[in-house]
Amino acid sequence: MNKFTLKEVLSPEDKRKWLAFPAQLYKNDPFYVRPIDQDVEKLFDKKQNKLLRKGQAIRYLLYDESNEIVGRIAAFIDPNTAKNNDQPTGGCGFFDCIDDQAAATMLFDASKKWLAAREMEAMDGPVNFGDRDSFWGCLAEGFTEPLYNMPYNFPYYNKLFENYGFKNFFNQYTYQRMIYDGGLDEKVLEKAERVHRNPDYEFKMISWKNIDQFADDFMVIYNKAWGSIPGVKKITQVHALALLNQLKPILDPRLVHYGYYKNEPIAFFIMMQDLNQIIRKFNGKLNWFNKLRLMFELKTLKRCDRIIGRIFGIVPEHQGKGIDGGLIIAFQKVALKKGFPYKELQMNWIGDFNQPMMKVVESIGGEIYKTHITYRYLFDQSKPFKRATKGQ
Repeated sequence: MNKFTLKEVLSPEDKRKWLAFPAQLYKNDPFYVRPIDQDVEKLFDKKQNKLLRKGQAIRYLLYDESNEIVGRIAAFIDPNTAKNNDQPTGGCGFFDCIDDQAAATMLFDASKKWLAAREMEAMDGPVNFGDRDSFWGCLAEGFTEPLYNMPYNFPYYNKLFENYGFKNFFNQYTYQRMIYDGGLDEKVLEKAERVHRNPDYEFKMISWKNIDQFADDFMVIYNKAWGSIPGVKKITQVHALALLNQLKPILDPRLVHYGYYKNEPIAFFIMMQDLNQIIRKFNGKLNWFNKLRLMFELKTLKRCDRIIGRIFGIVPEHQGKGIDGGLIIAFQKVALKKGFPYKELQMNWIGDFNQPMMKVVESIGGEIYKTHITYRYLFDQSKPFKRATKGQ
C-alpha cells in the first residue's frame, strides 16, 4: 500500500498550502528565504503569464499517511521552447520534498505522466515556467543565503533527482566579486582604458528622465546580444519600457550602465539590489505594510549591501574589444564615490555552455561562488543523452 497521496492543486486553499510548504520544510534552515508569493503565483496566472495562453501548467501536493504535506511540484509546457530540442521537452519545477526517494519519485512520476500525455518526450528540472533568471536550477554548491528569486534547496535534492534518472544537462554558475577589489585582468584593463580614451565610445548611467530612450537602447542591445540564442525571444520596445518602469521604484540608477559607439547603443550592464536581504522577514507576503517597509529599508536605511548582476550584454560586433572592462570601469568610478553602500556583487545564471561569458566574468575578477544544475530526464532511457551546448 502506498504511504503517499498525490493531489492536484485546484482550490485557493490548495494554492495557499502549495506556496507555504517550503517555509515549513526549511523552518530550521538559517539560509532559506521565502520568495514573495506574488512572484511565484503570477507564473500560474493566465492574466499575468502570457505563456499560459498557449502553454499549460499543473501543480501537485503530496501528503503522507497522517495527512501532512511532504512534497510539492509543478509541471509545465512552454510552447516557445518545447520543440527546440532533440525531442519535445517539458519542464518540472518548484520541487520541494522531504528526504525520501519514494516521495520524490511519486512527484516526478506525476509530472512525467502529465507531460507524456501531452506528447512530451523529456522533462527538464527544476526549471521555471517563465524567464530563466528566476527559480531555475538545483543548488549543488554554495549553500549560503540565496539571491532574490534564485533557488535554494537542501543538498539531498541532487540525490533525489539523480536517483530518479535525471542527468546533468548544464551547470549555471553564480560568480562573486567584492566591489572594492581591483580584480581586472591586465589585458582587460589595458583594453578598457584604451576604449575610455577613444572619443567614439561613451558610457552612461541610466537616467529616469530619458527612460523611453534607454528602453529603446535596451531593446536594440538585448536583441542583438541575446535574441539569436535558442530559447531566448527578442523583445519589443513596449516590453523593454515595461521592464524598466517595473524596476524604477526600487532600482538604484547607479547600478545601470550603458555603452555607446558613435552614439549607437552597443552594451549594457544592469545590476540591482539583492532584495532578499530585506524580504527574508516578510514570510512571502508583500502587503501594503511590507511594501512600505521594503522602500524604507531600501531607500532610507540602505539595508542592502549586496547587488546582483542581472544582465550583461554586448552586441556581437563589439565583443572582444574591451567593452566589458569599459563597463566595469564606468561602474567602479561611481562605486568609489563617497556614500556608495554596496560591498559585494554576484553575477548569476551563467551557463557552462557559455564559455565566452565565463571568460568575461572571470576577466573582471569574478570567481565561481555557487553552482546550480539544470537536469534533463529522457522518457526513453535507451535514447542517447546529450548535454547542452547552447542555451537550449
